[in-house]
Amino acid sequence: MKITGYRTLTTVQEWGRPVGDANGVIADGRVAVPIVLVDTDEGATGIGIGSHAGLETVFAAIDGEDPRSTVALYDRMLRHTFKAGHAGTVFGAAGALDTALWDIKAQVADEPLWRLLGGRDRTVPAYASALDIGLDDEELADAYRRYAERGVRAAKLKGGLDVERDRTRLTLVRELLTEAGRGKRPSLMLDANETWTRKQAVRHVEALERTLDLTWVEEPVRRWDAEGLAAVQRGVRASVASGENLTGIEQYRPLLKAGGLDVVQASAVWGVTHFLRVAALAHAHDLPVSPVGNTPVGLLHAATAVPNHIASELQDLLPPVGLSVDLRIEDGSFVLGDAPGLGIRVDEERIAALDPPPSAPGPRGPGVRPERAGQRLLDDDN
Repeated sequence: MKITGYRTLTTVQEWGRPVGDANGVIADGRVAVPIVLVDTDEGATGIGIGSHAGLETVFAAIDGEDPRSTVALYDRMLRHTFKAGHAGTVFGAAGALDTALWDIKAQVADEPLWRLLGGRDRTVPAYASALDIGLDDEELADAYRRYAERGVRAAKLKGGLDVERDRTRLTLVRELLTEAGRGKRPSLMLDANETWTRKQAVRHVEALERTLDLTWVEEPVRRWDAEGLAAVQRGVRASVASGENLTGIEQYRPLLKAGGLDVVQASAVWGVTHFLRVAALAHAHDLPVSPVGNTPVGLLHAATAVPNHIASELQDLLPPVGLSVDLRIEDGSFVLGDAPGLGIRVDEERIAALDPPPSAPGPRGPGVRPERAGQRLLDDDN
């Protein structure tokens, strides 16, 4: 079996409402989702979701190779980009290809990826994450009520700009999930998306912890600030979670050495092999691992095969336009199906007919760091 080529598509996640974080909001909730299809000479096609940046260069590393050599080909892709650096969107392209190769490997074995990877239980615990900073209280309650109807009893809210606003929103969701859980206390997390300085982070979280019990605070300071993450970890009761934006396992070492992480994260778009390595590294430090972003379902499959998975992020309850996925949300968990590979089917005609077609994110979206981030004297001082 040989890899013969690749194709790219771009679809959208239609949230139907504003989505974003402390860095910005996408008002129409229409988020572009890049897809990579990897073809073989035996008819199997693998699907990966991730960046198209540098894809031609990265693909050259695997062209003509046997797609079942997943781990070796992953390292080959990284070697092909080492001079310019494999960080950022290029790392995402390698991750998309890597996920597609794992999809092919499991399809050829006629097994779902979770079983091929050695998983025993198809059930993956979830927490709700509505990318909700742009919602008013009524919209927020409606969003998390939908998760609660699926049995989800843990929630991660976006925040970091106004401590009292964060308190109000977290309290609202706590009460909603407590009622849905018949009095059982839910888990609450707050994601600041790197918007604070070290002192701001401690001050903000300490203020919230006077009335709230937070399971973790996510990305309180810059992703690479090992000493800053450790300072926050020592200064608050909540655990500190980070890692979704680290592109390469070597970037975790200084954070772990400094004692800055309590929950080790990896982004779904970086691929299956990267996640498995991050999970092993975290396990060596007796730390739990948590995938961020559920659209590329490869990490949900991989989560079944690692001993230290804690929970995976459940974002939109519906898949991107033109994709169908063999999984369901039930009793607060993802339940993976038996379809070979990832269990993703792509309707290329429906994606091609999108009107308007997907567009690049605007300058006020969450992908652009605000000029005053980490430099605000007051809450909501923009």
